[in-house]
Amino acid sequence: MTPPAAARAGAAPQQASVPPSQTLSRGIRALEILAAAPGPLTIAELADAMGVHRSVAYRILRTLEDHSLLVRDDAGKVQPGPGLAVLARGVSRNLQSAALPELTHLANLLDMTAFVAVWDHHDCITLVTVEPRHSGATVAQHPGTRHPINAGAPGIAIQSAMSEAEWDRLDTGIAYRPEAAEARRKGYSASHDEVIAGVSSLAAPVRVPGGRPAALAVVYIRSAHDPATVGTALAESAARIESQLA
Repeated sequence: MTPPAAARAGAAPQQASVPPSQTLSRGIRALEILAAAPGPLTIAELADAMGVHRSVAYRILRTLEDHSLLVRDDAGKVQPGPGLAVLARGVSRNLQSAALPELTHLANLLDMTAFVAVWDHHDCITLVTVEPRHSGATVAQHPGTRHPINAGAPGIAIQSAMSEAEWDRLDTGIAYRPEAAEARRKGYSASHDEVIAGVSSLAAPVRVPGGRPAALAVVYIRSAHDPATVGTALAESAARIESQLA
């Protein structure tokens, strides 16, 4: 299998002849800081986190505010704005649309949180998630959650969409895990205690035409279901998602 063009491009180092925009980079960094913060931040707090003068942070925030990417409350503190939800809706839109019915089915069938994780450089990022309707003890997995690709079932599943030789050709600097070869044979991967202590995960690869592979996964603490049965259900759902994307 030839590695997807998007994966090859994503793995390539940035060309030195194209300098990045410092202002744009700072604006994106501001949004990342706000998204990761437990609550709204003052402009001074955000400026400190960005490592810039307050006046620089203020100019960036005014621009982001004009596009509804952040909002200020009555106390003048800033937090992510509704414009981010509009942008997020367009991320892997076809994958989200194809996956949502399968995620809902899996979450309620297995009584587990089900989600899709996408590959982003050295990380996996949760794209969309569904929690079961009738359960009070599920593990939350919020969209935007990030963890290293070399830890956890989703990363193993993403690697398993390729052979070790194909993965190595991408020159990601991340080793191909032995578990990925097993997952490639079985159709799903498993992990325990890798991302969150005491939490288990199962995942199946989703091959996205013209793009990087993703992973369809569930996360749980305890389950009455046999892991092989859950893994098979994930692989079958992943296959249906792939047929929708084809």
